[in-house]
Amino acid sequence: MAITTESVIDALKYVDDPDLKKDLVTLGMIKDVAVNGKNVSFTVVLTTPACPMKDMIHNACVNAIKHYVDQEAIVNVNMTANVTTTRTKDNTTLSKIKNIIAVASGKGGVGKSTIASNLAIALTKQGAKVGLVDADIYGPSQTIMFDVQNEMPGKSEYEGKPKMAPVESYGVKLNSVGFMAGPDQVIALRGPMASKALTQLFMDTNWGELDYLIVDLPPGTGDIQISLCSQIPLTGAVVVCTPQAVALADARKGIALFNLPAINVPVIGIVENMAWFTPEELPENRYYIFGKDGAKNLAGEMRLPLLGEIPLVQSIREAGDIGRPAVLQETTAQALAFKEMAQNVAQQVAILNATKANSELEKV
Repeated sequence: MAITTESVIDALKYVDDPDLKKDLVTLGMIKDVAVNGKNVSFTVVLTTPACPMKDMIHNACVNAIKHYVDQEAIVNVNMTANVTTTRTKDNTTLSKIKNIIAVASGKGGVGKSTIASNLAIALTKQGAKVGLVDADIYGPSQTIMFDVQNEMPGKSEYEGKPKMAPVESYGVKLNSVGFMAGPDQVIALRGPMASKALTQLFMDTNWGELDYLIVDLPPGTGDIQISLCSQIPLTGAVVVCTPQAVALADARKGIALFNLPAINVPVIGIVENMAWFTPEELPENRYYIFGKDGAKNLAGEMRLPLLGEIPLVQSIREAGDIGRPAVLQETTAQALAFKEMAQNVAQQVAILNATKANSELEKV
């Protein structure tokens, strides 16, 4: 029996997206089906280029065609992505940004900026368009981590008004409060002034089209965090903590901030940084200096995804200090941990967007 376009589509109805729990055809993820004798080709449009299930979905599609259509079919699957969003269009410089993700912590010193920089680069390396705002007004560090201390935002226009052009490094568009002052200068702004300055950092930068804008928030739960969360349309927040009890207590407060009715920002999940110590000369050894499974237990207690466990490795610190974040090391254990973390963040954002879209459809 000859292979037809209809038989191919019917077969792909048996392939479900493991996150969205519906088949690829119903979800509109199958495009450009073409049949030429035994040759079958089609495109699968994923919800993110950082999809951790990409290979599994590819194999499931091939198997479905061979099982339900023709065992001898030669199947060519083109895997592409269109990052989902539930943001409504506006007339600000944020209008072409699909998802804005805050990286937050209840306390300082847990490696939040390291997580933010490696998350942004990891998403970029997997094909997404990414920007990063360094909003840590009291301790901006992204200019160092991206090796752009001696650069400045350029000039641009948005709808006829002068704006800043972000600095680009490792494929990431970057703007930082660190560009506002020299390395030996302090940015001495009180709450309302600091919040206004940071809001301008977002709105006065011509970001262009982005799949993800990562926001490196200041640590804590004060005025600046509340103002930014109220004024910037966040898709969700990633909370960073270390395993010890003191850090977990502060992480709980950070999560509680986002859950406040006046804030109401979904928490995407938790990242445990410094999960264990691994000496460079003993890469298979793990020493749980700050305790074991603290963030994992917290995530289970609060019914949140554990997005990643990042080891305490000297090279991660060294990589940040020289402006070449550890995820660029490609095949090291720490680089793979950051890649997996980024995939999990992208996955949870896609689930969050799908859930929100479905709930809004049910209201209609």
